[in-house]
Amino acid sequence: DNGSDDPESIQEWHRLEGQGVRVLRDEGPFNYSDLNNKAVIAALGEVIVLLNNDTEVIEPQWLEIMVSHALRPGIGAVGAKLLYPDQTIQHAGVILGLGGLAGAAGHAHYRFPRSSNGYFGRLSLTSNFSAVTGACLAVRRDLYIKVAGLDNVNLRVAFNDVDFCLKLKAAGYQNVFTPFAQFIHLESASRGSDNTPENIDRFSAECAWMQQHWGELLLNDSAYNPNLSLEGHSQFNLAFSPRLKSFNITSNNA
Repeated sequence: DNGSDDPESIQEWHRLEGQGVRVLRDEGPFNYSDLNNKAVIAALGEVIVLLNNDTEVIEPQWLEIMVSHALRPGIGAVGAKLLYPDQTIQHAGVILGLGGLAGAAGHAHYRFPRSSNGYFGRLSLTSNFSAVTGACLAVRRDLYIKVAGLDNVNLRVAFNDVDFCLKLKAAGYQNVFTPFAQFIHLESASRGSDNTPENIDRFSAECAWMQQHWGELLLNDSAYNPNLSLEGHSQFNLAFSPRLKSFNITSNNA
């Protein structure tokens, strides 16, 4: 409870506490990374689920599906399929470097129809991505702590989930997207948009930090073909010219 003042929300916290649920309270400024890190330290479970309060479950077996992957050896973070209310895709994995030189990462299959199978069926298949969104993310608690959780200094609001996933990947774990855990996501409905001058400056600084910290990796996503575009939201379209820096062709004449 990060300084809630809505009477219905406060009433709900009291109702949950009456059922034995622990409610952690933090009156400080909104810092998504710090709030989640504190919650993970206080948590008692083996698996952590980060879940935004602007999501609505539409697949009743979502938790079983995500936890079953999170408990697999070698798996880091597990992400879900998130939809806008108009039934288009908000998140189905994260592509590094999306947005070109001005970007750090973006959501795969953004605004594709819910009924679409996606690029080579990826919207219908459990598959590896370099990162998934923290709006709905399952991970073992020991792994979260092992990679020091979310960066609450440099990435207070944006890209902390991408950075977290890349830390898991650097530690030898694979991140997974499953289309079989599905939610409606009212993106930023509770927090508001990033359109204020202060938030725009903060977002730009976080994007710049990601580019400086992860460098060339952001332009070489191992889960995204280097012949495909990173410009704007032009994902899964051919890049013009190809982003490949060089081609090494070997001829072997028998």
